[in-house]
Amino acid sequence: MATTADKARELLRLHTDPELLLVVNVWDVITATVVADTPGTKALATASHSIAASHGYPDGEQIPRDLMIEAVGRIAAAVDLPVTADLEGGYGDAGETISRAIDVGIVGANLEDQMKPLADSVKAVEAAVAAGEKAGIPFVLNARTDAYVKAGDRDPQDVLADAIERGRAYLDAGASTFFVPGKLDEAAVTALVDALGPQKVNLIGVPGSLPLAKLQELGVARVSYGPWSQNVALTALATLAEDVYAGGGLPEGTRKLN
Repeated sequence: MATTADKARELLRLHTDPELLLVVNVWDVITATVVADTPGTKALATASHSIAASHGYPDGEQIPRDLMIEAVGRIAAAVDLPVTADLEGGYGDAGETISRAIDVGIVGANLEDQMKPLADSVKAVEAAVAAGEKAGIPFVLNARTDAYVKAGDRDPQDVLADAIERGRAYLDAGASTFFVPGKLDEAAVTALVDALGPQKVNLIGVPGSLPLAKLQELGVARVSYGPWSQNVALTALATLAEDVYAGGGLPEGTRKLN
């Protein structure tokens, strides 16, 4: 069995490798084991929105931190692969939250800036990095900016400049990578990678995203899918219910994975 430090080193290697790292987000033990057992899976990522929803909470740090830590810990304990957790903005204490996540086997995390003042966001990144150093592992901190998801009607060039400024600040503060969720075009992705370096920028797959081959060509480190993987599962469930109520049944090709 790999140690927590071994898994952290492997997760860091996967991010620095020129091959694009693909992670399909999970939200409980059964989804984690199904994805982990799928050929091609090298690491797992949790989705905070999906975990919160599965426990009846809205997104946005409404789920109690204890419950989130318990949930991601169960996932980490159920698989042999490295697991990176979406820990929102750190639940008011990024350092303590990362420390507790490491204690339950998590070796990487997303940390949202929620577009707080840059100085405050940098302090949160520094606290999270320090928690990894204190634990003695190369914790993979994926510092996230909400510059695009909260852009509204701002000028796209201003949003890009804001994202680059925040990315540089978070990487300088010790973050391993920089996460920029949103539907970005090729010009924006190119500008981010040029400014921050290859294998430093992580993106999310959304409807209409650039092809994965193009993102690898541009030097993106990782693509994850956030709550979209849960939406795919829920779409299948809703479709089943609709078909059953219409007199149908289980769709052909259904596999027994649980």
